[in-house]
Amino acid sequence: MDQQTVEALQSWMSKAVSAGAVSIDDIRPLPGGSIQENWRIKCRIDDAPGDLVLRKDAPATIESSRSRKEEFALLRAAYGAGVLVPRPVAECSDPDVIGAPFFLMHWVGGVGLGPRVVKDMTLGGDRLRLGEQLGRELAKIHSVTVPQAGLDFLGPPDPDPAAAMIRQLRATLDRLGVSRPALEWGLRWAELNAPRGAGATLVHHDYRTGNYMIDQHGLTAILDWEFAGWGDPASDLGWFCAECWRFGRNDLEAGGVAPREAFYGGYEAVSGRRVDDATVRYWEVMAHLRWAAIALEQGERHLSGREPSLELALTGRIAPELELAALRATSPLTWSSRHAG
Repeated sequence: MDQQTVEALQSWMSKAVSAGAVSIDDIRPLPGGSIQENWRIKCRIDDAPGDLVLRKDAPATIESSRSRKEEFALLRAAYGAGVLVPRPVAECSDPDVIGAPFFLMHWVGGVGLGPRVVKDMTLGGDRLRLGEQLGRELAKIHSVTVPQAGLDFLGPPDPDPAAAMIRQLRATLDRLGVSRPALEWGLRWAELNAPRGAGATLVHHDYRTGNYMIDQHGLTAILDWEFAGWGDPASDLGWFCAECWRFGRNDLEAGGVAPREAFYGGYEAVSGRRVDDATVRYWEVMAHLRWAAIALEQGERHLSGREPSLELALTGRIAPELELAALRATSPLTWSSRHAG
């Protein structure tokens, strides 16, 4: 950011946090964040040291991502429910301050890069305990139910979350103007095999390895709330356990970090509800379909010229891999043998 933008941010921060003076000592972009930009701010607030993260709109985004104002409200709701998240500070919807809407939260240390998380065994402490803790934190998220103060913008929950997701994914494919027979097969399969919906809760919608932070001892924070909304809680369990988010560690079905049983056990201990494995595995199929659609959206951000990026271009090219995973999981032999009896 240029000096003029930094000065405008300092002025806004002093009012937002009710401080006499705010001085920014250092501000720099953070790695990661494939849809939004994250900046670390080291500052002084009334002479007290501050270490914050600024999360702002990227030059181009995807339609299913929420606004920063809405994401901030979701972060506050999670914080209020006792979920291990960075403490929210303030939000700004005025794009004139730094050129885009943004919000501030406290800095939390740790590592979040998915491939490193699953491979570096010096991180996360005891991996069984980590899997259980991730299950417990997810159950806390699902403790937020309708109605919830500050989340009116979410509207009423859809009575059939699976059908709503299928409609959304088909609309995405139509908007992109792409023909993907494997995804169409998967979506039709999802229609025919949809489970009965559970009562709606708040769902993260991107609860996976890569969206939480760990250090040498264990979990430090759950990140990235831009897709959260009302939905079937089993969809979050399925997203976390989906093969595409294990980063090659298919022997550890819970996010590539722990056995599925540890993750389920932590969730059940806090939620008081028994996990239905068949329903979770249905949502794992949906996870591959949804991630494929998002990958195509990410690739379009590059192809459109709005945000030229090698990372976005490569993301768009993983769709066939995700389609193959969905086809394998939905083959009649695989599905019938897995759920026999």
